[in-house]
Amino acid sequence: MDHIKLIILETSDLHGAILPIQYSSNTPANIGLAKLASYMKKIRSENEHVLVIDNGDFMQGTPLASYYFRMLRQKVHPMIIGMNKLQYDAAVLGNHEFNYGLDTLTKVAADATFPFLSCNILSGETGKPFFGTPYVIKTFSSGIKAAVLGVTTHYIPNWEKPSHIEGLIFEDAVTATSNWVKHIREVEQPDIMIVSYHGGFEVDLATGKRIEPFEKGENQAYRLCMEVEGIDVLLTGHQHRQEQQIINGVAVVQPGYKGQAIGQVTAEFVKENQQYKLQQTFPETIQTVDLTADQSLMNLIEPYEQGTQKWLDEVLGTVEGDMRIHDPFQARLAEHPMIELIHKVQMDAAHVDISSTALFHNDSPGLPSHITMRSIVSNYIYPNSLMVIEVTGEDIKQALERSASYFTLIGDEPAVSADFSRPKPQHYNYDMWEGIEYTIDLRRSPGNRIIQAMYQGEPLNTHQRYKVVMNNYRAGGGGDYLMFKGKKVIKEIQTDMTELLAAYIRKRRTIKAEVNNNWNVIIPSV
Repeated sequence: MDHIKLIILETSDLHGAILPIQYSSNTPANIGLAKLASYMKKIRSENEHVLVIDNGDFMQGTPLASYYFRMLRQKVHPMIIGMNKLQYDAAVLGNHEFNYGLDTLTKVAADATFPFLSCNILSGETGKPFFGTPYVIKTFSSGIKAAVLGVTTHYIPNWEKPSHIEGLIFEDAVTATSNWVKHIREVEQPDIMIVSYHGGFEVDLATGKRIEPFEKGENQAYRLCMEVEGIDVLLTGHQHRQEQQIINGVAVVQPGYKGQAIGQVTAEFVKENQQYKLQQTFPETIQTVDLTADQSLMNLIEPYEQGTQKWLDEVLGTVEGDMRIHDPFQARLAEHPMIELIHKVQMDAAHVDISSTALFHNDSPGLPSHITMRSIVSNYIYPNSLMVIEVTGEDIKQALERSASYFTLIGDEPAVSADFSRPKPQHYNYDMWEGIEYTIDLRRSPGNRIIQAMYQGEPLNTHQRYKVVMNNYRAGGGGDYLMFKGKKVIKEIQTDMTELLAAYIRKRRTIKAEVNNNWNVIIPSV
């Protein structure tokens, strides 16, 4: 009786991270594809049966990727250079793959030596998967036949610019997966059925408690395990978590983000009567911290990296005062000069007097005394542009309440609500406003915390229309700000927000670290 082992390796949510560095400080970090590469090479050298799959969101997210999109789009994307070298078998479309539009995505896909998969992102013209065949079949020398089906969270239209996904249809992920798994099982008859889903879990895997509304559908991995027959392995992502377990007989992994770890499922087969039978699967995550970066991969990326570093070190201006972020939570609890600057840039570009923005992540350093592009891209990490939309006073009040629900109380002390920390951290969904005056009272229950909301000295009028500038993600209703979805668009500023920030600082040279205290938060302990 023959026993054969298949190793399935998964990367997910790499977000442009190739080198093991933190770009804000250029210090070493336990992240990046170069570190994972050394493990991939080791596994390939020791095993005959290996599959390597990327689960999506690899194109953007680091200064290296930003530099490519600004300066080098005619060349091969650095992540594709790395993935080609490592002989990936396939990549699944993530939601961030659409951030630069279909022309750019199509070009990146054409440069890859492996297919891009997604069974539920369809062409509106043909009704078929946008990138052709949504699955791959790999038959090994032993005769073992592995099928890999790609699936993407269908919630993308709630985030992405309509122009970036024009002509596409996003089918429900569970429905599409069920249909395609059945088709593959019947037609291809694989020995193992692998689904790679750029999406995560809608329940707490420890308790089974739902952590996301059923009707939302952003994450459906638990339903895939429980409702779709025929899946042996489910590769997941999107939530930036690390998971490894068996759910309803399905081996599940999720490897975090930016290459913190690599997901691995070991599948063991036994040959009976000239046919291979899947006997058992073992899911695990391998941490990057114990790996050495692959120098040959870093050498390939070096020309891109040199250009990136030169671009990042350009000095744009200086700060008068302190605009560093010493505590990200406090920067959301009370006005901070960094947020004030973003508001000023947005209102200057849009020529309106009401603005909404967020502190996007907890590693945001703020601005040092000498401002460089490195400083800007370390704080503003998304490729956002701006939109001016027309909203009512009632819409603004609902948005303020949505933001106020970011906070919870532990005793009398404020903390981050579980709704904004699970199933993944969503600090970017807490907005702060300029051009209106408001107070958040944490002594009151969520949904009833805004006790004052004024515009030019008068209470916000429920029915009056106001022009507000915000990033395109939020203007489309992203982050469950559905009160903004479908609102009249007054103006679009297509220039990337990081370029607007850079131009604003270059023009003024000296930026004052100041706030105008137009909002405040009341907490019980004060």
